[in-house]
Amino acid sequence: MSEVRFSIITYMHERKSEGEVVDLTPRTELEKRRGSDYGSVRSGFGAEHGGRTLGSLGEEEDGEGSARAISAERAELQMQGDALFNQWVQDIRSELVSMKGRTETEKQLYNETLNRAILGYDEDRGKLLAIIHDLVSKRRLSDVPPRTSGYTTLPEAIFAEIIGLNVLELVLKQKEGLEEIQVVGRQIFEVRGGVAMPSAYSLPSVRELERIQQNLVLFNNDTLNPRKRWAEVVLRDGSRVTMTGFGFTAEPTLTIRFYTIKRFDLASLAATELATMDKRMEKLILILIRSYFNMVVIGPTNSGKTNLIKAIIAEMDDNERIITIESRFELNLKRDFPHKNIVEYEIDEEDPRHSGLQAFKLALRQSPKRICHAEIRDDDANLYVRACTRGHEGSITSVHVSELEDVPDAITDMCMLDGRGMNPLRLTKRITEFVTQIGMEMAVVDGKRKIVRIVEYRYENEEVCVTDLAVYDKSTEEWTFPGKLSHHASRKIVKYDKEALALLRELGFIEKEGEYYP
Repeated sequence: MSEVRFSIITYMHERKSEGEVVDLTPRTELEKRRGSDYGSVRSGFGAEHGGRTLGSLGEEEDGEGSARAISAERAELQMQGDALFNQWVQDIRSELVSMKGRTETEKQLYNETLNRAILGYDEDRGKLLAIIHDLVSKRRLSDVPPRTSGYTTLPEAIFAEIIGLNVLELVLKQKEGLEEIQVVGRQIFEVRGGVAMPSAYSLPSVRELERIQQNLVLFNNDTLNPRKRWAEVVLRDGSRVTMTGFGFTAEPTLTIRFYTIKRFDLASLAATELATMDKRMEKLILILIRSYFNMVVIGPTNSGKTNLIKAIIAEMDDNERIITIESRFELNLKRDFPHKNIVEYEIDEEDPRHSGLQAFKLALRQSPKRICHAEIRDDDANLYVRACTRGHEGSITSVHVSELEDVPDAITDMCMLDGRGMNPLRLTKRITEFVTQIGMEMAVVDGKRKIVRIVEYRYENEEVCVTDLAVYDKSTEEWTFPGKLSHHASRKIVKYDKEALALLRELGFIEKEGEYYP
């Protein structure tokens, strides 16, 4: 945790503690009925830990009903202890939620800390445990033993109830390489290297998953109930939590997607450690970026599309105005590239005032050089096509299709949905020539994310033509380079970067000297 975040939490906690000390000792209805004092309740709460033992209760009873009396007293103490513990947990949870800070920034930082603590970030958990210790001391409960076995102190037991993830804690202890945790009911899956595998652990009950869900939504002023059966939490580092409840999915679900990549350039992706591409591909992509080709990226979920897009943006000129449009802030470009001239939009398709359509309208008035659209959708497909055909070269987007060959037709279909009566053949031609000039396909191969294809699109004889510039061969675990850049692509490159032509010829992407000139 940063010193800034900790100082805010410390400040809020100290400010809360400076107030009038109120006797928050919980008293149950059972206590009131019996007229017992709080001391006897505390003694009963810790009965199995050396306080008022059940054996001593039995010795006090005589006659034939002693066994029944002991059983009834046992049940009564159990119920009373559970009620007290749950009340303490509820009180401390409420106080943690109320520690919001005075400004919006303080509130965001504090909520971020609560979320990170729940999701297993050690430093944030240590600070929250210290705060819970103080809150327990303020209630004069420090000497009360924990009711649940496995904990040495009451604050630890309360922390586990409020912040704890049950057996997910054990999964998080092996966080190296952990990219995602997927929970369906009691089942747990771990995603490492882009591959989901069953975990060695499972939750004891579906109810435990619902408890974790409620803690996450509570600390974000959100709800997960029969009227709203889903919720999302996004951390500042890009990690994301998605939850669904009964009625929306057959079983409650929890997906925790960690933000693990910390290097954002083509050289890192081409290094042996990641091997997303090789050095030859790195040089080709760098030239394509500097020559302002419009690009499209495809690939399944968790295949590395976002990281590739981010690495491509990293290579763009820092002074060029770049506008990004996302449904959730995942790229976080301004955070990682603070010196770049970037405007980031987060859209909400359920709100017409902040939809992708509105974001595009405003973006086009902000003099963008390039537009990065995280994922092209039905509602804004026409606007993205219009932007690419009206001077915003060097833009990039992603599309959900199975094959690169399907991309132009898929975007055409999206554009046709607005009912303008456009000619589909002419539209496909424009999209091929101006929107999808270069295509890249991502996939997970043997646990590593790789660019498995780079293609150039052309429109010839009234059909889309696709030329493979780079293809990953699984049998040899190397890339092959079967195709050459078209005359049109070569002319575009010479327009922006004449010195790159000799390199492309050396790399084998241009056949003959002279054919790239207009």
